[in-house]
Amino acid sequence: MSHDKRSRSSKLADTLGSDVDFVLFGALGDLSQRKLYPALYQLDRENLLAESTRLLGVARQDFDTAGFRARVEASLKEYIKRDELDADVVERFLDRLDYRCVDATQVEGYASIRDWRQDAGDRPMVVYLAVGASLYGDICRHLEDSGSLDDSARVVVEKPIGHDLESSAEINDAIGAVFPESRIYRIDHYLGKETVQNLIALRFANPLFGTQWNQNHISHVEVTVAEKVGIEGRWGYFDQAGQLRDMVQNHLLQLICLIAMDPPANLDADAIRDEKVKVLKALKPFTDDMLGTDVVRGQYIAGTSDGKSVPGYLEEPDANTASHTETFVAMKTEVSNWRWAGVPFYLRTGKRMPEKLSQIVIHFRQQPHYIFDPDQRSLAANKLVIRLQPDEGIALQVLTKDSGLDKGMRLRPGPLHLDFNNAFAKTRIPDAYERLLLEVMKGQQYLFVRRDEVEHAWKWCDSLIEAWQERDEPPRRYPSGSWGPVASIAMISQDGRSWYEDY
Repeated sequence: MSHDKRSRSSKLADTLGSDVDFVLFGALGDLSQRKLYPALYQLDRENLLAESTRLLGVARQDFDTAGFRARVEASLKEYIKRDELDADVVERFLDRLDYRCVDATQVEGYASIRDWRQDAGDRPMVVYLAVGASLYGDICRHLEDSGSLDDSARVVVEKPIGHDLESSAEINDAIGAVFPESRIYRIDHYLGKETVQNLIALRFANPLFGTQWNQNHISHVEVTVAEKVGIEGRWGYFDQAGQLRDMVQNHLLQLICLIAMDPPANLDADAIRDEKVKVLKALKPFTDDMLGTDVVRGQYIAGTSDGKSVPGYLEEPDANTASHTETFVAMKTEVSNWRWAGVPFYLRTGKRMPEKLSQIVIHFRQQPHYIFDPDQRSLAANKLVIRLQPDEGIALQVLTKDSGLDKGMRLRPGPLHLDFNNAFAKTRIPDAYERLLLEVMKGQQYLFVRRDEVEHAWKWCDSLIEAWQERDEPPRRYPSGSWGPVASIAMISQDGRSWYEDY
């Protein structure tokens, strides 16, 4: 790279405020290997890391810096497309890396982190905790006690935080004893997806949708997060968590917040998060009667995936064959406020489903007076489909006249489609972690979850979990490779509706 180009890149990075010291606990773990190093490399490749930005990997394994760099290089080769690997950028990125062997539970080892920071100057410190939430308190406290922190330090923590409201509060108290809320970044990677960002733009920048986004024009909303895989060797964690804690408490409720929130006063972090909290407070609690009609728990049994036989949940390695943990949840809920009164929100998430799919479907109401073929009346409602994965995009299903002299005024549905992969074919769509890491470096919190959001989400989920425990009913079985228990279809069918599965 020429001196002039490097100078321009450095100025750009300084403008973005990404000149930091990045300290990564859990540096040899799966999340770091699969997501964090590739994301940081891509930021470097886009010249979004300042020249002086450094990364310190911290883990218990006895590595030296050369061995650590070799491990990271292997991760880049495994998880980044070959045509995106630039030898010069790889070398530059690896040169940023250092390593310290530290037992996170013992304060003595933290002196090596303090010493590494001695020549940091004015660079802020970003501490990323890619470890179990049970270690968050110890790490924060030991960083402070060892003198490794200053008033610029920020901490990034992964969700879920705790397994209920009480444990979440304990962990957040431990973090908050060291870091003020303004320097705590709770990651939910769904919030970093390009389509989720576009949901905010779609709603609040376009009068076409802004004026229609209420109970007068929307009949119901669907959110589906389907996983094709099983538990992938995470039995010990997952059987204690279940699908409600693992997916609904964070990912799905965050999507509901972005769909249902009122327009914020501006794009400041707290203005957005204030509106999200209002949605969480307005979520309708489940009564005992509703548990039988509006909530379905499921657990996958043996079936097929991609034409191959796969085991059931209770047949997975190390399984507890008496487990009642759910691998599927479907529910109908409401946001009890003026904007959404009477509009049902249908949520569905599960493992071992036919496709990997995350999408939101907004169903608009039909016109009050219909003048076309009565047999086609069921078509006469627009749908806005917001797809988060596998291929991000937005499609508005509209009705037009079918072409042909013999068709008369027959209608046909068709999408007005924005496929990000095609629309931005010359621009690589960044991974969610790239955006989130960049915002941390810039000190921007609007894509991160505030403590009261976490606690209101747990409060709502805890009430449902307690009701399940009181009933002590086993989850309904569904074959691997299906869309869940038949009862989840009956749940939405009782309202005269069906799940949207036109992928």
